Amino acid sequence: MATLLLTLIYIAFISLGLPDALLGAGWPVIQPEFGVPYGFAGFVSMTISGGTILSSVLSTRVLRRFGTGRVTAFSVALTALALLGFALSPSFWWLLVAAIPLGLGGGAVDSGINAYVAEHYESRHMSWLHSFWGVGALTGPLLLSWILTQGTSWREGYWAVALLQGTLVVFLLFAIPLWDKVRRRSLGEEAATAPVTEHQPLFFPLKIKGVKLALVALFFYCGIESTMGLWGGSFLFKTKGLDPAASATWVSLFFASITLGRFLTGFVTYHVSNKDLIRWGGVVVLVGVALMLAPLPLPFTLAGFLLIGLGCAPLFPCMLHETPVRFGATHAQAVMGFQMAVAYIGATFLPPTFGFIASATSLTLMPLFLLGYIVLLILSSEALRKKLAAQISA
Repeated sequence: MATLLLTLIYIAFISLGLPDALLGAGWPVIQPEFGVPYGFAGFVSMTISGGTILSSVLSTRVLRRFGTGRVTAFSVALTALALLGFALSPSFWWLLVAAIPLGLGGGAVDSGINAYVAEHYESRHMSWLHSFWGVGALTGPLLLSWILTQGTSWREGYWAVALLQGTLVVFLLFAIPLWDKVRRRSLGEEAATAPVTEHQPLFFPLKIKGVKLALVALFFYCGIESTMGLWGGSFLFKTKGLDPAASATWVSLFFASITLGRFLTGFVTYHVSNKDLIRWGGVVVLVGVALMLAPLPLPFTLAGFLLIGLGCAPLFPCMLHETPVRFGATHAQAVMGFQMAVAYIGATFLPPTFGFIASATSLTLMPLFLLGYIVLLILSSEALRKKLAAQISA
């Protein structure tokens, strides 16, 4: 029963990743059709992120009231309708309207499933969960690319992903009872059926010891990953002389290294704790950034790209899986909602901030920004580790 639900959860995370890169991959053909400035893709992206941040923060109350199974099914249905809205949009402004439910649905699924897996499954399953997100993120653009090569419209790509999401909704609806059954088996009948405690103030997780340090680490992790994704190709093209196609390929390899690394991390967790994987992941990212900073031949820079991806692989899933251990199962869902919100804030605002600075200076500064991000991540993670250890020994 637990394995069946876990399989469905993995599929749900593939579906969560499918739409994430569709906008960027399809924008070169979407933009001419609607006749808007090229930069207007940023408005759509930020609208999606805004909805995701909002639903992540509010997810605790919704999940407590309706349960993870129902919220997941409803949220995936919401994203399916949003993708259908993209496919049917008669103008750019309708894309903005459809972006709202896409963000709201994605944030609720992300927060709910991450909290559920952190509470009821082992660390390796969290790593594999996020590797399946990577599968979805890689598959979406490939599917759209294949559809475009057949001579059909970008709208067909959104139709296809909406259909996949809609099919998943059917399975999720039938599986709603499974979520509660697995919860009862994991926690025991008494704990699983205990009455829900009175709602705390919305921002009470920020008062829990160590939460702010955990949020800082996640904020800068997402800064690393999203900055590499948005500006890594431009960095290789402008500062290292690679042609655009080769630069784009290496960005894809960066994400492939994260996906592969998370798959392998799942096996490593049999022997290494989350805390140590977070520490060593930070060290590997630091080495990768050092290779990008050093005045060495191009192959060393490219090796740095892959090392940063491999180092990133355990960081996000292991930090999320530690949530119940760090802050207690009672507060895990509320803290998870804030963690996901802050993660999306970092992914939304840190890359454009660097882009604005780079446009006034130089893209060669990118490794320095990455260095600052990873140093702050390591410092906050180590400070949190010491604070929690002191709390236990006190």
